[in-house]
Amino acid sequence: MSFARIALVLMAAGVPAAGWAEQITGAGSTLAQPIYQKWADVSAKATGVTLNYQGVGSGAGIKLIEQRTVDFGASDAPLQHIELVRQSLTQFPTVIGAVDMAVNVPGVSGDALRLTGPVIADIYMGKITNWNDPAIAKLNPGMKLPDLKIAPVYRADGSGTTYVFTGYLAKVSPDFKSQVGVAKQVSWPAGQGAKGTAGVAGAVKNTSGGIGYVESAYATLNHLAVAELRNHDGKFLKPSPAAFAAAAATADWAAADDFAVDMNDQPGAKSWPIVSTTFVLVPTNPKDPARARAVLKYFGWALKNGDKAARELQYIPLPASVKARVMKSWSAVAVQ
Repeated sequence: MSFARIALVLMAAGVPAAGWAEQITGAGSTLAQPIYQKWADVSAKATGVTLNYQGVGSGAGIKLIEQRTVDFGASDAPLQHIELVRQSLTQFPTVIGAVDMAVNVPGVSGDALRLTGPVIADIYMGKITNWNDPAIAKLNPGMKLPDLKIAPVYRADGSGTTYVFTGYLAKVSPDFKSQVGVAKQVSWPAGQGAKGTAGVAGAVKNTSGGIGYVESAYATLNHLAVAELRNHDGKFLKPSPAAFAAAAATADWAAADDFAVDMNDQPGAKSWPIVSTTFVLVPTNPKDPARARAVLKYFGWALKNGDKAARELQYIPLPASVKARVMKSWSAVAVQ
């Protein structure tokens, strides 16, 4: 969807009448889309705030809030402090999510397949091309792997999920770090692109031999087959809220500027290896202070009352101390 089309969709949710003064618009992260929509559903009666949210990817979300087309942007890739200042934005985390590897290997239970970060990096670099490659067979003794081409799928749009995923692969594969790098969009040596999380998941499900990275909440809601991954301590794990929470528990929030903490490949026998917080971007000089107040009212309700809904969708709530810091940071937003 073009930026012009996104803008038209969001303008259709505008506030021409006083009765709709508490309607807000947001766009960006697909990782966060399920929980933002759920929070909106369950909080509207209590807050009087309704939300129109478009999961268009973190890259688009950043551009839209920079253009002030939306009331808030959402990104899994944090902005650097210098960019926040330049764009008159503040950023804060909302929940912690994870990334799973969806797979489609005929004759193999995807949920039983085991993979490692270096193997996944080699798949996306075109070094491992068949599912019965010795490197994969070694991880899955006794499993009958087919002589079938691997079809890696990646996000074609600017994506915070790609930022998180490439950040993880760069940590575990020096070759990936030097040859591909970390960004919301990279030049992939192998595979095919698909638009959005739904596009990646659809391509994997419809392609024999497919593999792709998707948000864990989306994988759970859509019953995707997802591989076990080996973590920093060498343990193979299935994705689970407990594994995400174990990784999140190691986060050093105190040392993170603008809440930009890195949770990928954290130590701990029970830690899932691909975990990230997701961020909201709000102007410090909003065009409409009333709508900025409504944004903060919505997220204030979510931080105080939204943990149960978050856990049901496989997210990990922020620690109480971080929530307190987040709400304190809102003083930077001029809502008077």
